[in-house]
Order: sequence, then structure tokens, then C-alpha cells
Amino acid sequence: MLSGEDIWCQLFSEPGAGSDLAGVSTRATKDGDHYIVNGQKTWTSLGHVAKYGILLCRTNPDAPKHAGLSYFIIDMRSPGIEIQPIVEMTGMHMFNNVFFTDVRVPAENLIGDENRGWELARETLANERVTLARAGAQWGWGPTAADLIALVRERGGAPDAITRQRLAQVYIEGEILRVYRLRMVAARVSGKLGPESSVAKALSDPHGQHIFRLARDLSGAEGLLKEVGPLGADPTWWANGFVFSPALTIGGGTSEVLKNIIGERILGLPREPEPDAGRSWAETRRN
Repeated sequence: MLSGEDIWCQLFSEPGAGSDLAGVSTRATKDGDHYIVNGQKTWTSLGHVAKYGILLCRTNPDAPKHAGLSYFIIDMRSPGIEIQPIVEMTGMHMFNNVFFTDVRVPAENLIGDENRGWELARETLANERVTLARAGAQWGWGPTAADLIALVRERGGAPDAITRQRLAQVYIEGEILRVYRLRMVAARVSGKLGPESSVAKALSDPHGQHIFRLARDLSGAEGLLKEVGPLGADPTWWANGFVFSPALTIGGGTSEVLKNIIGERILGLPREPEPDAGRSWAETRRN
């Protein structure tokens, strides 16, 4: 993994379980020294090129939804796995639908204890949010606010006072995030990383959208074309980034989910009412 020779994917989201991830319905049924997996995952990044995946699925439907989940490593070349592409409006293919039909997974591929997968899934998502909140405006990749400001300076400065204020705003946002990322690094080094990653992603996602919208506006009327970048710059990152940017506040944890985490785990606000509390996952599906 460190060398990049083996690509992995994350098999979490489903058509009926995205923001409510604990509601996943993909089943893993024990059969001797294997588990038999059936179900579907969606929005699986790089699933079409991944060698292995981390799979969250339901092993006990008679337990409450958070308590009946297990966490597996799965070989993406296993018989019974079908992968269908999802092509984004950028024209790129990064996401996939993944279907499992009687896929046999060795019992030794279970990570942790059976039915204790939710704790591992939460830890995985926290680390994912750290990665998605890096400096690049497109989930840690691509240009930054500093890149856009440098580009404007090279081409003679902001064309008007309103644009100058918008540039100042994205610079301020970028500096706040830079300092907060240092705080996250310190927390990770000390082994105390918690909901801080949710704060970072809640800030960085709209920040990325602000950068790409401003870059588009700096392209003028020609900004409607993918072939044009801000102030005549190379459009490669800017145009694709703008088209992709609506996804920033959805993937890897929606803004609404992140705000709930911040409210409950940092501000100490009461949890939202849980209508399915105390009921098994199977019972909730019968209603």
C-alpha cells in the first residue's frame, strides 16, 4: 500500500445507506470457514482498479443496526463481484456500483470481532476525513487559495474591489484551515484524534467550492466553457474542479452529518431523537 502498487477501495455506502451508514443491508452469512456476501455498494472510489477492499456489512440482522455490523477485507477479484462504472459530469470515471452475489470471503479476513464493525468504520471515516481535508481544494488535490491568488497577481491583480474581497476571504479561510490541520497532526501524533477531522472537512469542503467558484468568475463569460481558465490560465484543474465541486459537501460525510458530529461530540448538544432505538435492524426493515 505504501508503494502504491496495491490500490484499495472502501465498500461502505449503499443505495439505501449513505448518510445513515449504520443502515447497510449487504449481508455476510457465516458458512463454515467462510462468509457468504450478498448485496450492493455504491459510490465506491477506484473500485474498478482496486486489488482489495474494506467491506462493511451486516452479520446479525436481529441486533440494533449499529451492533450487527462486521468489517472485512475482501479480494476484489473474487468470483461473484460485478463492478459497474458511475461516470461523473466531469466525464471522468472514479466511482462505481459494486454488486456481490454469493461471494465467499475467508473467515480470517474478518477484522476485529464479529458484530463490532461499527467502531472500526467510524475510525476509518475519521482518518478518511483527515485525508479529504488536505490543502488542495478538491479533497486534498489540485490548486489552493494561494495558487489562485498567485495567478491573479501574475496577471495584474484583482479586476475590481468585490473580487479583491473574495480573494481575501478565501485566503483567510485557507490560513484558518492550515492552522487547524497542524492541530490535527498534533492530535494524531499524540494518539488523540477524535472529531477534529469532522471540523476540518466541514471547513475545507465549502472552502474548495469558494475557490473554484471564484476561479470560474475570474474566467468571465467564457467560464461557461471547460476550455477556459481564470484570467486566461490553463483550465485543467480549474474547470474540472468547478464541475466536480458540488460533490465536495456530499462525499466522505455530508455537511449535515459533519455538523451533527460537531454539535454532539464537541459542543455537547443532545443527540437527535433515534426513532429506531432499541429495535433490531430487521424490525426496522419490516416497517
